[in-house]
Amino acid sequence: MTVWAKGIRFSPMTDATPFSTRLLEERRKWRTRPAARLAVLLGAALALALAAIGPARLIAQIEGERGIAPLATTTDIQVGGIEVDVSGKNGDDARLQGWKLAQRKAWEKLGGAQMSDGQIDAMVSAVVIEHEQIGPRRYVARLGVIFDRAKAGQYIGSAGGSRAVSRSAPMLVIPVLYSGGTAQVFEVRGPWQRAWAGFQASASPIDYVRASGAGGDSLLLTAGQPGRRSRLWWRTILDQFNASDVLVSDARLERQWPGGPVRGTFTARYGPDNTWLGSFALTANDEAGVPKMLDDAVRRMDGLFSDALAQGLLRPDPTLNLDQSAFAAALAKIRAAIGPLQEAAPGGPAATPTPAASASPTPSAAVAAYTIQFASPDAAAVDATLSAVRGTPGVQGAATTSIAIGGTSVMRVTYAGDSNALAAALRARGFQVGGSGSVLTIRR
Repeated sequence: MTVWAKGIRFSPMTDATPFSTRLLEERRKWRTRPAARLAVLLGAALALALAAIGPARLIAQIEGERGIAPLATTTDIQVGGIEVDVSGKNGDDARLQGWKLAQRKAWEKLGGAQMSDGQIDAMVSAVVIEHEQIGPRRYVARLGVIFDRAKAGQYIGSAGGSRAVSRSAPMLVIPVLYSGGTAQVFEVRGPWQRAWAGFQASASPIDYVRASGAGGDSLLLTAGQPGRRSRLWWRTILDQFNASDVLVSDARLERQWPGGPVRGTFTARYGPDNTWLGSFALTANDEAGVPKMLDDAVRRMDGLFSDALAQGLLRPDPTLNLDQSAFAAALAKIRAAIGPLQEAAPGGPAATPTPAASASPTPSAAVAAYTIQFASPDAAAVDATLSAVRGTPGVQGAATTSIAIGGTSVMRVTYAGDSNALAAALRARGFQVGGSGSVLTIRR
């Protein structure tokens, strides 16, 4: 007689072990197999995930909206977060006095020259109301002031203000948020990402490149990316966003108790080596105050980056350049230093001509003239751009042919090479290069 149990065929005439005992032994053997245990655990985990969150939310981890498009910035200069508290004859008069005070404070914050209220008002394009409270004779508000760059750009910094610095190279900013034991950038829409997306960077000397988080941004820009050191991988990412270097903005939120204060610790870093620049801490009274705290943190973070730029720290890392000109120059110096040492070594082998020495000399590149257009908000920008172009390797001469303060100026450049080589050399200097042929456009 043949008996079947759990896929095991046996005959009771050839085995005297009781059926129940053998069945238990077979089950023990199946449970001890690693592959079987792993399959059971994975199946149970998948079933639990589907039952707990549902298939729709599981698919949402791969698709859906993740990023927040950054605020469309203009060439105008905006200063936000101006606090005013004034009194007047009535509510309208108090509001007018508050706006005038906000304009003066914003102008002083930019480091503008000494001017009357009427002159400052003539350069104001708009007043942004971030928050306001109007009483019968009192006006309390937080305002933002937008200045027309064509009118105000030439006066900013003339009083020795902190904003009298040149623009930086294009910098990719990565906002990393640590909250609730997890780290995120663009995996989900977070408050730190939203604060950076809403930041008006026109008044900042930093040329921020802010990703929207759409498409493959969430796969390229992750919380682990700032910890990587591969220059090739960094160069690939920076090329995707037309940036010269990277800035990392860390935010750590710690909630003291549910519904209680929220403490934020913010750290500014830069470069592929994640170099520390500075840090600070802010506190919100409750969860409702977190957005304002993050907006204030972004402005203070911009101050840290601006101070680092003024100190000469935010220079694009030369190891990120595609042409590797810095590496080639260093290697040439090492070879030049090693060569005489080998020749001077006593009893050394006879010097043999190297392939480079025996080869015929390479003909020098032809010198050509190119037209370069560049933004010139003020006279200092013209001098800084002209000096940077003259210092570019291969440039034999550069002179302005048309100057338009507050607009676009033109310079004539003579360069030993073609336009592609000139564009690559300018990118190595931290410029964004556009155009083709004999006419190029550059900007910081």
